[in-house]
Amino acid sequence: MDVGPALAAVRAAPTLLQGMREARALAAAAAAAPGDDSLSTLRSAALTSDPLTATAAVHALGAMDHPSAGCVLTDLLSGERRYVAEHAVDALRNTPLVGAALPVLADVCREGGFAGMLAQRTLEQWASQGPDEVRAALVGELRTCTDPVGRARLVETLGLVAGAATTQALLDHAADDDEALPVRAAALAALGDGPAADRSAEPLLVALTRSMGPLAQTARLALHDLCPAPTVPAPGGLTVAQVFLHSDIDGRLHHSGQGDTGGIATLLVHLGDALLRRQPRIGRVLTISGGSPDPAQFPLARIRSLDSPTPGSELLTAGHHYARVQLTGAPSGVSRAWPARVSARRGIRRVLRTAGHVDAIHLRMADVGSMAAAEVACELDIPVVLTLAPDPQALIEARDTAGTLTRSGFGEADLVEHLWFRDRLLLDLTEKADHLALFPRPQVERDLQRYLGLDLSDRPERATVVGEGVDVSALGRAVREVRDEAVRGSAAAVALRELDDLLATLPTARRGLPVAVSVGRLNAVKGMATLVRGWVDDPDLHDRCNVLLVGGDLEHPTDEEAAELARIDAVVPAAEAAERGLLLAGHRPNATTIAWLAALRAARAGVGGLPGIYVSASLKEEFGIAILEAMAVGLVVVAPAGGGPATYVAHGETGILTATSTPYAVAAAMHAALDLAAAPGAEARGRQAQDMVRTRFGIDIMAASLAAVYQRVAAPRRPGRTGGRGSTGTTAGPVRHDAMEGAS
Repeated sequence: MDVGPALAAVRAAPTLLQGMREARALAAAAAAAPGDDSLSTLRSAALTSDPLTATAAVHALGAMDHPSAGCVLTDLLSGERRYVAEHAVDALRNTPLVGAALPVLADVCREGGFAGMLAQRTLEQWASQGPDEVRAALVGELRTCTDPVGRARLVETLGLVAGAATTQALLDHAADDDEALPVRAAALAALGDGPAADRSAEPLLVALTRSMGPLAQTARLALHDLCPAPTVPAPGGLTVAQVFLHSDIDGRLHHSGQGDTGGIATLLVHLGDALLRRQPRIGRVLTISGGSPDPAQFPLARIRSLDSPTPGSELLTAGHHYARVQLTGAPSGVSRAWPARVSARRGIRRVLRTAGHVDAIHLRMADVGSMAAAEVACELDIPVVLTLAPDPQALIEARDTAGTLTRSGFGEADLVEHLWFRDRLLLDLTEKADHLALFPRPQVERDLQRYLGLDLSDRPERATVVGEGVDVSALGRAVREVRDEAVRGSAAAVALRELDDLLATLPTARRGLPVAVSVGRLNAVKGMATLVRGWVDDPDLHDRCNVLLVGGDLEHPTDEEAAELARIDAVVPAAEAAERGLLLAGHRPNATTIAWLAALRAARAGVGGLPGIYVSASLKEEFGIAILEAMAVGLVVVAPAGGGPATYVAHGETGILTATSTPYAVAAAMHAALDLAAAPGAEARGRQAQDMVRTRFGIDIMAASLAAVYQRVAAPRRPGRTGGRGSTGTTAGPVRHDAMEGAS
């Protein structure tokens, strides 16, 4: 297809998602026909007032093999439309180095944020073509920059440029006592890991490790990177790594529901433990999350330096290990963590190198952690398994349909949410993954085509349908403990007292009402404010039940949490919440949450006279761990009609499936769920939900399925076997549907 018709297809696309799919065809057409006419057409399109068309044209320019394409993109860097300039920064990464763009990119890099990350990626790519030119631009920007944070970003980027001159510049910054601490820390990290890392930095690093100053830990990590311990044989069985950097994951899930520590954190803890029960196939699981590395924890139990012994095999023992990657900057959620790409990559590389042989790494999101981990996996030749969910694609479609995201407003929304980049990142991860794990959906192959434009018919062996799982044994124990009123002093008894105390803050007249509970992150996509709005705007519903929201850090909320709390407060002011029947409990350990769900199902004394219900008002839910947990204790659930819940919620029997884009629809579904919970046969329907979870979605069933996947992707790379990057060791056939999925 020529550029003209391809561009017309973008303009005429009836939906945002279709326009984004047509943009891929436009880029392919531009790459195939890089003539002057195509260049002129795309230059004009990049200046159009339609944000979707302009963005598509910018990336098509980046795909062109035309000597002037980079110059056109450079001109766009100074335009008034920020979203066009930001995409031009990204698109330049695919063009040859343009000297005129270097000072602009260095300035964007200094400013930071998402655009700064894009500029850093482009400069890193260009550094392989012209290290001297890139170094000169960064050094020039450093001469005029006085902000310590901006200087640290520039020094971090300088560390991505190879050459002795770079190493010397980093040494100068690291050793300068008058330099700001963030700048010195960035230089030290680059001296340990990166193109400019060199053993000449070892004396400085050793000296700083022996100090008591704030740079000692940074120097220890850099020295560990520069002088890695020799690899010793791994324990029997496979070693599998799983990554989620946007929470501090510990084995007891103390941070559950805080920030971005949602269902995925619960899943990784329980899955890691379950995988080890699949011995001898799995010998080690490394769960890599964000946080401050503790020298007493794997993988840095002993940091190697000149005067310390070589770390021993205790670092490579079998079991479930939790490793933390320290990201630069203040803690941030998924949407704001992009600038931490370099520190994330260093941290993940450190964990994987320290671990020795790693047979597979499992990625689950199109986020900075997956982006960094995929780069490291390619470098270390570690097979990648990707859980492929259409995010943000499903969200874009839902908002497009609801009218809350329009073509005219796409550019401004993209500046905040980075929708275009996340879409392309997911497609790139998909293309490079060795194997894809797909969530159960009513029509999974159709949805892959619809949301991603992905057709697996030519390589169906690359994908396996694997539902997520919950720890059914632990859930069963919680139900029994609540039923028996628990043993005095036990964890369950403490949790029940906390719930009773919370419910005691309600007015006396409301304490006998059933409770509609929702558990999850305080994030707009989870729909907590939508739930509250639907409940308040329907007087009958408000008089019929109370609402309990579990999740979020109420004392020190992230920006996303604060925004959702503000939306809730606009409906029910915090000072009036309990009086009106709304309880915000904040984040609680997973075990506490499960005990509360079981108590609300049992309607025990002090928790109201009628069984409660569980409500997920998420705009999208690819699977829904919290929904499954609620069903595992027998609660009737309200869940989104699209995505994963439709494969396991029996509408009208174990729950209510509904559109969740409007408060009215959520309220109507809550009425129906309350009716269902109180109707004859409720006990039998509760057991039906529990049996479904136990037989189809137990964590051990999920672990067995994934263990087989890890075995297949690892086999071509194991000693004595052949196979290159991308091999799966499987034979052709239809997309695999795991046995645990069962009938919908």
